[in-house]
Amino acid sequence: MAKIFCVANQKGGVGKTTTTVNLAAGLAKLEQRVLLIDLDPQGNATMGAGINKARLTASVYEVLLGMADIATARQRSETGHFDVLPANRELAGAEVEMVELENRDKRLRDAIAAVDKDYDFVLIDCPPALSMLTLNGLCAAHGVIIPMQCEYYALEGLSDLANTIKKVSASLNPDLKIVGLLRVMFDPRMTLSQQVSDQLEQHFGDKVFRTVIPRNVRLAEAPSYGMPGVVFDPSSKGAQAYIAFGAEMVERIKKLDK
Repeated sequence: MAKIFCVANQKGGVGKTTTTVNLAAGLAKLEQRVLLIDLDPQGNATMGAGINKARLTASVYEVLLGMADIATARQRSETGHFDVLPANRELAGAEVEMVELENRDKRLRDAIAAVDKDYDFVLIDCPPALSMLTLNGLCAAHGVIIPMQCEYYALEGLSDLANTIKKVSASLNPDLKIVGLLRVMFDPRMTLSQQVSDQLEQHFGDKVFRTVIPRNVRLAEAPSYGMPGVVFDPSSKGAQAYIAFGAEMVERIKKLDK
């Protein structure tokens, strides 16, 4: 049975897509079977995995509306060695079209159930807003990974997201919990980064992943070549950090299963 995780944060530009794509590739390097689901109409995770979003014959849009299943719509990331349920701009229209559908907040969960046995991990890249798409991701997931920059405003947004997760857990998905907070784009030269990092560890304890993802140019360059950073430049500090994060995720899941 696959472990299903949302990578979510209501704040934009915090490295959600970079984290999803590189965690998928990092887990694949550890011989895990991975499906990445792109739930963002911008389709950045799709492109970052090396798939041309302009040439899709089926996508997550068709899956959510019941016009295709995941087995038909998924594609292989040849660079990252994981499967992708891709997205493009069509997905933006799904919000409106799903309003009339039954179980509109559980469409993704039901679709994943059909391919559950094919994977060890399913990673869902959520858009930076609490929309019907994000709600589908949260209802399908066992847990949420929250990428965070170590800056003042990030702490403010975190409390909003934690409240949202509590509400979804209480009313729609009792299995949902915060798996952990991942510090990303970390710059050790900045005093504020270190202060916020210390605050996170004080308040959230072992909910904060040990792995810290540094600010890294090679990670930022990788999507333009259509490949995850861990494949583009495996020796870079950013790639090494995401591979370590993948190993930490596997370790954490084993502990949760005991």
